[in-house]
Amino acid sequence: MTGKVFLIGAGPGDPDLLTVKALRLIESADVVVYDRLVSPEIMALVPAGTRRISVGKEAGNHSVPQERINALLVELAREGLTVARLKGGDPLIFGRGSEEAEELAAARVSYAYVPGITSAQGAAASTGVPLTHRGLATGVRYVTGHRAEDGALDLDWASLANPDTTLVVYMGAGNIAEIAARLIAHGLPYDTPVLAVASATTPRERRTASTLAQIAADIAASPMPAPVLFMIGRTAGLYATAGLPLPSAKGPHLRIVAANG
Repeated sequence: MTGKVFLIGAGPGDPDLLTVKALRLIESADVVVYDRLVSPEIMALVPAGTRRISVGKEAGNHSVPQERINALLVELAREGLTVARLKGGDPLIFGRGSEEAEELAAARVSYAYVPGITSAQGAAASTGVPLTHRGLATGVRYVTGHRAEDGALDLDWASLANPDTTLVVYMGAGNIAEIAARLIAHGLPYDTPVLAVASATTPRERRTASTLAQIAADIAASPMPAPVLFMIGRTAGLYATAGLPLPSAKGPHLRIVAANG
C-alpha cells in the first residue's frame, strides 16, 4: 500500500507554537523529512527511533535540490510509509509546499497540508510589533527578498512603497540594501521604521531596530544569522514601546494526558 505525506508547518521555532495536529503527526510518523529552518527544539520532539532525513537548503547552497526532494517524498510514500515533511513557518507561505504537492498529486500519492504559524506572525508576537494597527497600517504584505538562482528582484516596488501597509520581507538579508533603496526611490519615507528579527521566537532570537535609510548599514555592521525577517512600516516604530524581552530557553514541554476512569 502507498503511504501518505503530510506537508507540515513547524512554525517559527518555538515548539509551544506547534499545532496539536502537527505534534501528533511528528510523534507518529515513520519518517521525518525536515528543512534547515526547522528548529532543534522542534526536532527534539521527534521520537528517538524515527528515521530522519535532512534536506536543508540555504541561499547559494542547496544540499538537496528541490527536484530530488520531490522524488524522495514519492519514493518514501510508495514504501508504504507515513511521512512528516517538516517546513519552517507555514508550508504555503514561501515554503514550496505547493510544489511538492503537485509532484505528489502527479504520482497519485496521498498528501495533506498542516498549517503552521508563519514567521511574520511569530515575530510580531515575540517583539510586540503588530502587523496591522488602527491609524498606522490598514494591511500587511508578505514578500520574498530573494529570487531563485539569485535572479533580479523584479517586485512591484511602486505598490510596495505604501506607507499605510506593513511590509514583511522574508529571506531579504542579502538584498536589504537594494530593497531599502528601491522603496525609498518609490516614495517610502527614508525614516520609515524597520525591525529586523533573526530566529524569531527561539532562544537565539536577535533584533535590530532601525530605519529604511540606515538598516543596510546596521546589518552590515552587525550581521544577523539566518533566518532574518524585516518588518517595514509605521507599526515597526511601536517596538520601542512594546517592552517584550527576548525569548529564553524553556524547560521540558508539558503534555496533557487524560486520566482513565
